[in-house]
Amino acid sequence: MLNRLFPNSFVHSIEPGDLGKLGFADARGYADDLIARFEAGEYDVAHLFYSNFKSVLTQEPTEQQLIPVKIPEVVVEESGAAVTEYEPDEESILADLLPRNVAIQLYRAMRENAASEQGSKMTAMDNATRNAGDLIKRLSIQYNRARQAAITTELVEIISGAEAL
Repeated sequence: MLNRLFPNSFVHSIEPGDLGKLGFADARGYADDLIARFEAGEYDVAHLFYSNFKSVLTQEPTEQQLIPVKIPEVVVEESGAAVTEYEPDEESILADLLPRNVAIQLYRAMRENAASEQGSKMTAMDNATRNAGDLIKRLSIQYNRARQAAITTELVEIISGAEAL
């Protein structure tokens, strides 16, 4: 749908069949490009859309805001606890963790999509196998009835010929 509505807006795309072949290094490359475009001011917010794998029969479309990172609102109560000091400083830790978080979220979404695709394929193949089995049963019954009718017709002809003599 998005490809039809915004065909020129896609920078990267992955074919569904290639999802299982992609690794974390690929996700890291996409994340680095995404972060570089964000820092260059090409967009304000980046959303990730993917299929969340629930079961073989159920995949749930999911949307997640990647950049800027959405921080859940947590009520923090002030207490007399000791102040925590970080080594290295907090900014350098976040400078390393936030790009890694984006890459991990992209990789997770790629894995979820790959699992969803495999689940859909399994369901489709199971349905196709079941439908083929039903078709074989119906055609076998139809063939047996036609064969039985032909045998019955031949027997009637043979008996009628014998009675005529």
